[in-house]
Amino acid sequence: MKVAAFIGWIGAACMSCAPFIIDMPAGKALAIVGLGLLTIQAICNRTINLVCLNLISILGFSYALYI
Repeated sequence: MKVAAFIGWIGAACMSCAPFIIDMPAGKALAIVGLGLLTIQAICNRTINLVCLNLISILGFSYALYI
């Protein structure tokens, strides 16, 4: 298994767990970490639309976490 694929699976697992605790700061942080890991995979696969979507989502969750 390629490293990018492994990182993507970890990111997907984080994103799968995050909705259950999204009301807590840990849930938002888990979503940010998951999206960050999925962004690495998206960059390796050159899917720029997913990179943009993930970066915007990271900004949104960061805003929700700190505000």
